[in-house]
Amino acid sequence: MAAHARPAGPPRLTAAEFDVLYRRLLSRAAWARGGRGALEALTPARVLAATREVRTGRTVTLAAPVETLPGPDNPEPARHRMAGQPGDDASSGLHFARDSFAMNVHGDADSHLDALCHVIYNGTLHGGVSASTVTPGGAEALSVDVARDGIVGRGVLLDIPRLRGVPWLEPGDHVSAGDLTAAETAQHVHVGEGDLLFVRVGHRRRRNELGAWHAADARAGLHPCAMEFLAERRVAVLGGDGNNDTAPSSTEGVGFPVHVLAIHAMGLHLLDYLQFEDLAPVCESEGRWSFLCVIAPLRLPDATGSPVNPVAVL
Repeated sequence: MAAHARPAGPPRLTAAEFDVLYRRLLSRAAWARGGRGALEALTPARVLAATREVRTGRTVTLAAPVETLPGPDNPEPARHRMAGQPGDDASSGLHFARDSFAMNVHGDADSHLDALCHVIYNGTLHGGVSASTVTPGGAEALSVDVARDGIVGRGVLLDIPRLRGVPWLEPGDHVSAGDLTAAETAQHVHVGEGDLLFVRVGHRRRRNELGAWHAADARAGLHPCAMEFLAERRVAVLGGDGNNDTAPSSTEGVGFPVHVLAIHAMGLHLLDYLQFEDLAPVCESEGRWSFLCVIAPLRLPDATGSPVNPVAVL
């Protein structure tokens, strides 16, 4: 693992600078303003081409186990209870074990997908859809149902701690567009149109080794200017092992600038709090960082997101 000399961190953006960036990315992503957002890039031809990434047939999950215990980053954990279980008389006859499950989809611990209706910015959703379409009964437009047929394509993992020669990025650190380009070079991979881009910052490894912390206040992620890289390559999906956004925010007056740029301006479905600790060593051992990826959100027609278990097929 070769250390990468990291340049000075990217600057904090003023509200005016962020507005310029937002408008530029909105213009560049005009091709993604259909009902499916950037998933428009996942044409049947590209899905078919992605199947050629399968060489060994090995499958690897990109999801973390769902957590049912509270922690500093998970004050509202998922609730899992047994709704029915066999009693002492289970030695004969037919019996069923049953359980029920509920979760806060958009927490800071569990792997989930953000739908295009998740971000409301200046009174609208992606594509100028009115925020009034998000009602107490659910989202009437741009819900997770947009991805009801699944998201299947060529996944690419860019490992930024590997690039820098460290186990993880510290909370508050930023991934720049230069980091993404340098990781491509170091890993001998190229991010192309319609790809599913996954960016590792090492959030899960740090959490596993040092314990959970209040990730809402401090976490590594992408700098907003790194979204220029994604716009240039016309990626279809962005996923990270953190929240994708850095905390504290790098942008004046906008708490989640990457979410605003990715979902609202560019029409990207986001995957937050994945884990790449299973996948990265497999990619390293096989000497390749691209793979077929299959993402199957739950059929929740009015929801703003879904728990998810993406699977890499190598």
